[in-house]
Parts: sequence; structure tokens; C-alpha cells
Amino acid sequence: MSFLFRKKQILLSLFISLLFATSLFSQQLLDGIAAIVDDDVILHSEVTQAAYIMAMQLQIDPVKNPKEFAKLKKSSLENLINRNLLLIQAKKDTIKADEHQVDGYLQQEMQKNIQQMGGEDKLEEYFGTTLSKIRRQYREEIEKNLIISAVQNQKLANVKVSPREVESFFKTHKDSIGQVKETVDISHILIEAQPGEKARKKALDRIKMIRKRIMDGANFAEMAKEFSDDPGSASRGGDLGFMSRGDFVRPFEEAAFNLKPNEISGIVETEYGFHIIQLLERRGDKIHTRHILVALKPTKEDEVAAANKIKKIYNELENGADFVKMVEKYSQDESTNKQQGHLGTFEIDQLRQTAKEFVFALKGVKVGGYSHPVKTKYGFHILKLNSREQPRELSLKKDWDKISEMALAYKKQKEFKKYLEEIKEGIYIEIKPAMS
Repeated sequence: MSFLFRKKQILLSLFISLLFATSLFSQQLLDGIAAIVDDDVILHSEVTQAAYIMAMQLQIDPVKNPKEFAKLKKSSLENLINRNLLLIQAKKDTIKADEHQVDGYLQQEMQKNIQQMGGEDKLEEYFGTTLSKIRRQYREEIEKNLIISAVQNQKLANVKVSPREVESFFKTHKDSIGQVKETVDISHILIEAQPGEKARKKALDRIKMIRKRIMDGANFAEMAKEFSDDPGSASRGGDLGFMSRGDFVRPFEEAAFNLKPNEISGIVETEYGFHIIQLLERRGDKIHTRHILVALKPTKEDEVAAANKIKKIYNELENGADFVKMVEKYSQDESTNKQQGHLGTFEIDQLRQTAKEFVFALKGVKVGGYSHPVKTKYGFHILKLNSREQPRELSLKKDWDKISEMALAYKKQKEFKKYLEEIKEGIYIEIKPAMS
């Protein structure tokens, strides 16, 4: 996947989302039972918190749009009931979560939230409970979500659609499934402005000045807030919280783990720039550190050098140079180099949101042609337009694969609803009156 559209793999854990929302909304709620499913209860607070999460995702203001929020609460209650039904079915079918998967997701979630909060102690303070209890609750809900996913996958794995079903789906839903929007398939060459010796000297002089002031008595945390280029920790006085081996890049890790409590390191160079590190505490194989980062930032001369380089590449392409060979020789986007610079196929509307400079650069470019050099926050690019498709109605002939996917998703949704109705038979479900 390209540098433009990297996606994080996110575990869809309702509990984790609700846990973060609890501190914002729970004090406003008069709790009570919203529904009973078999031997379990669903609380009004759970429903309301889930609805708030959905509202944030859909950018709906609950205060300004009370009717829409009421619909979200209804949908949230239905989702929570279905969740309980699937867990009951999983128990009947003896479906269990893979322990290695649970451990992996748990580790990811805990590390992410410890970093976001600025340390284990801050996480405990935020939730008002111990780290072991937070970990235990996370683990339980991660396990439940993996079990639910396994039940769904098991039930829907063999659902297929025939050509006749695809044709019938298209005929029935043609007016509601929209049209193909304008799309472009593009490749690129990227040249980044690399910090030169002048930039390195400037950063080194700056970190030396900061360290001298600290050694002369300046407060480390205040200096981090004023000077550090690490946006994730600067506002916290450079605090990185408790971390284990393997959480840092190697030069930083080697320096940090060799410090004694309260000791301040010398200047440490990593791929991110220059650091000063202070060890605050050591607990077993974990250390609590804070740091100040001075990043290597390209100078104007570095920017000019990169601009000149991309112009030279463009001239070579204009004179007949092979694009793929130029990608191999020059492009600094490691994520696309092995794909001959291919970024992918994007809707123009999507590009306007993520890389609007590309939209302007591609105007007037013919298929197979190249854009003039264009600058983004990532560096300088030359774009190759591999294909362009104008807006049009979907057709079975041109869009069979896409329509087949829609038809399959639609069929799976119907099958899953039928499956949920089957599970409900014989299970006690009571929905309580809504609380005001």
C-alpha cells in the first residue's frame, strides 16, 4: 500500500471504544436495564455509549439531531442484542478464540493506549483502576470479538452467488447502487528533500545547546515542551511512559537501557534526529523514560536540490527514458518501488481529500503521459497516468466483478439476518421501555 493511503489494522472492539467513552458520558446517565438476553443484561449506559461512538463516527451531533441520535440508540441496542446472541451460539458450538490472536491484539491495544496516555501510571489514573484489571477487561472483550467473528465466518464461509443471482441483484438494485465515479490509475516517482550536512549541523548545534542548559540546571520537562520536535510526547514534557525492549529503535534503546535512574544521556542519533534521554524509573525489564528530539529538517538548499533532481528526471522522461527504469533508479517511495511505482486506482473525489495536489497535476495529462513535477508534504512527484475512467452508469459487462461483490455482500447480509432469527428461537429476549 502506498505512502498516500496507509491504513492501520484496527481491532473492532466495541468494549474498547466504550471504555474510552465512559469517562465522557457515564456521569450523565441514570443507569438501568435496557434489555435482557438469556441470562445477561444490557444496560442503558452501554446502549447510550455505543450510540455516542456511532454519532462521532457519522459526525452527528446528538444535541442538534435528537431524532437521529434516537435512531442510533435503537440500532446500538439491536447490535448489542445480536452480539449476545452470537456469543450464546458460539458457546453451543464450542467455538473458541485463538489464544495467540488474543495475545497479539491485547499487546497491540495495551501498547497503543499506554503510549497515547503517556505511560502505564497515566492509563491507570485515567480509568481509575489497576493495569492488571484493564488488561483483563481488554482481554475478555478482545476474546469475545474474535469469537463473534469466528461464528460469522463459519456461517457465511460457504455463501456464494451464481451468475443468475448477480444479474437479478443488478436488475433489482440498479437505481440504488450508484454509478462509477471518475477514477484514475496512477504511478509515481518520489524525490524527498533529504537533510544535508548543513541541516545536520544546525540540528546538532541545537541539541547541544539544549543539553547544556539542562546540565546547567534547566528543567528537563520544560525544555522538552519548549524545544522537542516529537509531537507525541513534547506536551507531556517528553514523557514516553514505561516501555520494553523492542519498543524503541536500536540506538535509542541501547542508550536508554544503559542509563541509571535520573541519569541524562549524551546526544543519541537515530533515524529521527538527535535525542537527549532521561531514565526516570526501572521496573524489571521495563523502563520509564522521557526525551527531547531535535529532528533533521531539510534546509531551503535541500529543497532546491530535490526540486532540481525531479526536474532532471522529468526531462529524461520527456526525452524517452523508460518510466519503470527511472522508478528503480531514483524513486524514494519504498512502498511502491517493487510495484514499478504503482500507487493504485483512486476516485478523483478521494484524491481531493487525500492529495489534492495530484488532482491539479493530472489535469490535461493524457493516458500514458506524465505530469509536471508536483510538490506535496511528502516531497516532489512525477505522476504517470495509466488510465482514466469518466463517470458512468454501472454495467454488467464492464463491472461484473464489482457487482458480484455487491451481490455477495447483500446475500450474506440476508443470510446472516435469517441466522440471527434462528438463534433467537428458544432464547429469552426482553426489551425494557426506553429511559428518558
